Amino acid sequence: MNKQAIQSIVAEVVQQLSQTTKQSNTVPMAVSARHCHLSIEDVEALFGAGYELTKKSGLSQPGQFAANETVTIVGPKGSIEKVRVLGPARNITQVEVSKTDSIKLGAVPPLRESGDIRNSEAITLVGPKGSIYKKEGLIIARAHIHMTPGNAEAYGVKNGQCVRITSQGERPTTLERVLIRVSPKFKLEMHIDTDEANAGLISTGATGILSLYEEAL
Repeated sequence: MNKQAIQSIVAEVVQQLSQTTKQSNTVPMAVSARHCHLSIEDVEALFGAGYELTKKSGLSQPGQFAANETVTIVGPKGSIEKVRVLGPARNITQVEVSKTDSIKLGAVPPLRESGDIRNSEAITLVGPKGSIYKKEGLIIARAHIHMTPGNAEAYGVKNGQCVRITSQGERPTTLERVLIRVSPKFKLEMHIDTDEANAGLISTGATGILSLYEEAL
């Protein structure tokens, strides 16, 4: 076999390995618009005693759904109507908005992992049967990736680790310090908010390439 043929074979193998690596590091992406999660007590305060959320459509994460119900959220300087409630009801009430939304509300919510609302921003919610004031609960959700334990093993990551994601598309955008969240109840998917999506011209169904930091963050 001559030298040119060997070089051609080597080049083809390298290309195939590169494509395989890229494929294995690909993560599906989804855009998460403003929404809220409600406790059972707050569902009843907003929609009436004994009220239960009703399903509008299923979400990608198993057991989660977009409810038919919406609320108005009110901040110090403004309000936003028809904010979708996600179900089922949770232990705590949490409202997730983008930075752009927070400016309209006149609020300064912290960037947090979903579920971490301690000392977060206050918010008022208004429903058809009443209103509630929450002294904490308004956050900007940190970009994160839902994974099963099997996914985490395949990607070589663990729960709580941070990674870098570069979106693929017209305007490739790199998102830093993306949080890994691992649970057997999850389905593989990265969640970003509307500001992040608009900046990178990203829509649900897009994909990103996962890369690791040299040192764990």
